[in-house]
Amino acid sequence: MELTLIRHLQTEWNKRGVLQGSKDIPILDLDETVLASIEKNKQKLKQKYSIILTSTLTRTQQTAVAYGYHDFAIDPLLNELDFGMFEGKAKNLLIETHKKEWFTNPSNIELGERIADLGDRILTFLQKYKDHESILVFGHGSWIRACVSYLKYGTIDKMNQIEIKNNQLLTIKVREEEYEIGRHHI
Repeated sequence: MELTLIRHLQTEWNKRGVLQGSKDIPILDLDETVLASIEKNKQKLKQKYSIILTSTLTRTQQTAVAYGYHDFAIDPLLNELDFGMFEGKAKNLLIETHKKEWFTNPSNIELGERIADLGDRILTFLQKYKDHESILVFGHGSWIRACVSYLKYGTIDKMNQIEIKNNQLLTIKVREEEYEIGRHHI
């Protein structure tokens, strides 16, 4: 499977460095710079994907539409990590509160949901869509970082050592054995 991941376009909360998580925050208006970055990314996209997916949150759906996709499926497996009491607060507060574990062992942290549960959602996603040749996902920062960490290292525990910017595009070839491993690694 080829998995292409695009983090949603910037929101007002991203701009302010505030955690959104499960809050349904819309993207900012598209200016010339954003439109140019979308066009640049579109040059890297395939003509056709087996399936195009977004989360249930508006910002991913608005990003898909900004790219010209209107026929996408919505899957809650792609929803952003629920940051609980940290939603609407500066990301630095979360990092300071969970200093050591945030960067080395986040799967032990429980926020609005256990980060280990985010890892389980990623494994469920890989299993669910394993028969698709190519997938385009409009997703979220923590979800994408956890997915990349899992596919690269076999664990989500390096997710917070990875940076994924708004509108960043990544394409990953997922090998079949990666669908099966993991429940013990996450």
